[in-house]
Parts: sequence; C-alpha cells; structure tokens
Amino acid sequence: MAREFTDSNFEAEVLGSAEPVFVDFWAPWCGPCRMMGPVIDNLAHELDGQGAKIGKMNVDENQEVSSRFGIMSIPTFIVFKDGKPVAQAAGVQTLEQLKELLARAQ
Repeated sequence: MAREFTDSNFEAEVLGSAEPVFVDFWAPWCGPCRMMGPVIDNLAHELDGQGAKIGKMNVDENQEVSSRFGIMSIPTFIVFKDGKPVAQAAGVQTLEQLKELLARAQ
C-alpha cells in the first residue's frame, strides 16, 4: 500500500529523502484519481522500499504543498530526487508509464 504524505511530513518524507520519491496528488471525489488508486498500490507493492518511496497526497487535506508545486489538475504524479521535482505527469497512466516516470530519477 502507498504511503500517505501530508503537509506536516512532506519535508522529511519527500524533500529530505535519500531515495527518489513518487508522489500521487489526488482527491477522493476525483474519478480518474480513484481509477489510479489500484495502479498506485501496485506500484507501491512492487517498488516501495526497493530504492524508492511511493506515496499519495490528498490535495483537499494538504493544500499548502499542493499549492507550492502548482498542482492545478489531478491526478498529478511528481517524482522527487534530492528534494527537487525531476519528472511529472498528469491524468490516467498505466503502471508501465508510472515506472518509466520513476526511472527518470534513478
């Protein structure tokens, strides 16, 4: 299962991480976000703890970070490395597309 990132733990869990971090910016009312839920969980099952962190951030509950990174549409996926965004995609993606996105940071 994917980790949960929040405004309060984002600095430590994402920006301060020694390994690349994949963040899914989503909301529970968003149909495409709900469609991506199982895909993100599969990605986390396969890759979390194996050189990467995989997690989700609810944009409704965490508006500070969402605003800071200019999240205008969801789902938006951003891969962070060394505290900086290095790859980004939006909308429905396949598991393979998400793996390729994450691979850009490794």
